[in-house]
Amino acid sequence: MKYLLVFLVLFFSACSVKQLEKSSKMVVFKTQNIRFSDLGYIGVDDKSVEIDLYVVGKAFKKITIDGMICIEGEGCMRKSSFNEEYLSSAYPDDLLKNVFLAKPIYEGKNLLKTNLGFVQIIQGNGVDIVYKVELDEIYFKDRENKILIKIKDVQ
Repeated sequence: MKYLLVFLVLFFSACSVKQLEKSSKMVVFKTQNIRFSDLGYIGVDDKSVEIDLYVVGKAFKKITIDGMICIEGEGCMRKSSFNEEYLSSAYPDDLLKNVFLAKPIYEGKNLLKTNLGFVQIIQGNGVDIVYKVELDEIYFKDRENKILIKIKDVQ
């Protein structure tokens, strides 16, 4: 009986689906391979990010970032492969995840704290980045690689 109880607990916990609390955001994501500007729902926890993108109220794409980056309908890839294909091979593996989590990038290089959050300006080695995190907005722009990511709370 004891073994049956342990088995049932393990079975049902393994089958449970993780549900993240999602909040609606205005998402702008522009690279050479991706162009998106509309509503998104973003769910985060300490280890992962889920981004549900909508166009004119209809589900468009779902992107999951944890150990790998998975794009619904396109499969999963290593973070370095995603960076190489969609962003820049000069980026560290966790750059996109850190941007969506509003955490410092490049291990906090050139971090300047402000009253509303922080700013990082990183230049050289194939990047020209301005990254700002404020109370209701995340702004990431790399002029060198022509990448813009803006995430703003929807009021």
